[in-house]
Amino acid sequence: QVQLVESGGGLVQAGGSLRLSCAASGRFLSMGWFRQAPGKEREFVAAISWSGGTYYADAVKGRFTISRDNAKNAVSLQMNSLKTEDTGVYYCGGGYTIGNPSREAGYARWGQGTQVTVSS
Repeated sequence: QVQLVESGGGLVQAGGSLRLSCAASGRFLSMGWFRQAPGKEREFVAAISWSGGTYYADAVKGRFTISRDNAKNAVSLQMNSLKTEDTGVYYCGGGYTIGNPSREAGYARWGQGTQVTVSS
């Protein structure tokens, strides 16, 4: 079974930056990042297709950048100008179909998550 492993989370002050990485043991057509804040449902952050098409939630547009390395089956999320509301557990997802990238149902595999905490 294909696995995804996230890394790069941590504690950062508001206005700072973090880079998340996700390594997959197999190939996915689409890869995305979702996050879950305490007491809230998991929400879409960003996604990228095999061909490099990118999609972002309105809350992170202009601050976050998703990229992927198809040769390494890896995806990264560069997060700049972080806000306290960006705090949460960030999950990497991998999907085998092309559909609405913001829907969790479009992803077949998930990583275990990495904690991002932004302090004020």
